[in-house]
Amino acid sequence: MFNLVLFGPPGSGKGTQSEQIVKTYQLQHIATGDLLRDEVSRQTALGVEAKKYMDQGMLVPDEVVIGMISSKIDEMPDARGFVFDGFPRTRTQAEALDKLLEFKNTQIHLVLSLEVPEEDLIARLVNRGITSGRSDDNQEVITARIKEYNLKTEPVARYYNEHGKLERIAGHHPVPETFKLLTKHINKYLLPIA
Repeated sequence: MFNLVLFGPPGSGKGTQSEQIVKTYQLQHIATGDLLRDEVSRQTALGVEAKKYMDQGMLVPDEVVIGMISSKIDEMPDARGFVFDGFPRTRTQAEALDKLLEFKNTQIHLVLSLEVPEEDLIARLVNRGITSGRSDDNQEVITARIKEYNLKTEPVARYYNEHGKLERIAGHHPVPETFKLLTKHINKYLLPIA
């Protein structure tokens, strides 16, 4: 089982690249936001627990999210592997995820971080706001989101770098070119399924 974490600030193309990776390598996509919504809608024990926090505008505790990830992995014992998107966001979450995967006799094999200059991110997000009507289309909000991302995720990147698993990828290229850079690293572990 091959496990990949895909990092990238808002506007880096992480969602687009995740879709391509999932399709090309036939991996399962674990996006914690989707997981939370699914568990809440199905009213699972973890979903009910998470909803208590969400209804109060609080962050769902790490142990609840880790429990959801564990359940998702258990639901797909024959999976070729997983792409983790939006998790881990903190060093504590990275350590918890490592413990969970170790318990399941696997690990995070590779962490790909899409690196895009801030001015490119701002331009992409402003444009996305215009074309999709999203509310995060003003420069002040976008800059704050990027700053928050850098503050929170850089320690996670350092953690994986210490374990020799981090690869920083120039993500300012057109989508196909960036994807080619990502696959160069993934192919060392897993070949695409035609």
